[in-house]
Amino acid sequence: MSEECTHNCSTCSSSGSCSEKQDFTEKLAEGSKVKHVYAIMSGKGGVGKSLVTSLIAANFQKKGYRTAILDADITGPSIPRAFGVDGFGLDVTPDGKLMVPAVSMNGTQIVSANLLLKNDTDPIIWRGSLIASAVKQFWGETFWNEVDYMFVDMPPGTGDVPLTVFQSLPVDGIIVVTSPQDLVSMIVEKAVKMAQKMNIPIVGIVENMSYLECPDCHKHINVFGESHIDDIAAEYGIKVLAKMPIDPMIAQMVDAGKIEYVDTQYMDCALDDIVAIDKAVDNVK
Repeated sequence: MSEECTHNCSTCSSSGSCSEKQDFTEKLAEGSKVKHVYAIMSGKGGVGKSLVTSLIAANFQKKGYRTAILDADITGPSIPRAFGVDGFGLDVTPDGKLMVPAVSMNGTQIVSANLLLKNDTDPIIWRGSLIASAVKQFWGETFWNEVDYMFVDMPPGTGDVPLTVFQSLPVDGIIVVTSPQDLVSMIVEKAVKMAQKMNIPIVGIVENMSYLECPDCHKHINVFGESHIDDIAAEYGIKVLAKMPIDPMIAQMVDAGKIEYVDTQYMDCALDDIVAIDKAVDNVK
């Protein structure tokens, strides 16, 4: 009995000889330009993936790169609020064929499902296939204007949307976000293994909520227990890019829509590593 085709060629035992093998790559719209694409993913929700995406994009923008965020977390979008971008409806090009991203105060281009809702608290109740289709539309039916670095904020887990992003977009690499709990550390391995199966390079891991710094003595308090991220990173030969503390100031800035004005160096290592990877690739080309 032949194996039923799921259209996921990376996991198919017959991928070498299958006549149904397809190219799922989604093309950019004419006139759009995106040089590099990096996905930010996690094995579960609640670890600060959108925060890390926002900080990385804002950091790159401050360094003079033209950045964009494709908010692929369709049912839980939070990027627009973090950047202070709101309002119902995205603009369209003069011919009415393409969406035009919203633009933050510092110039980051953003497309998110929340920008298509009359009320940003309205739920999006869609099945997986429709959500995956929306992600492809955000990529291929949007006028992305001379983007140096696009960051894709992925939904948690390893389901439809991550698979769609990895198969449809030219992803240069991923950054995995986690937190110190044992359970989350276990689940982050699933994200790492998925990236490996899809042949997507892993830039590194960011551990959020790594510790709390006492405001008086500056001692680091491990609120969620001892971290095992260094052990996991060593096991897979992956770099730990940052260990971000629990910082009330960052939470306040996100709530106020001022993520671009957060003055931290947490993402500097991630920026340096991404730029180094791209320079190495460009030299090979």
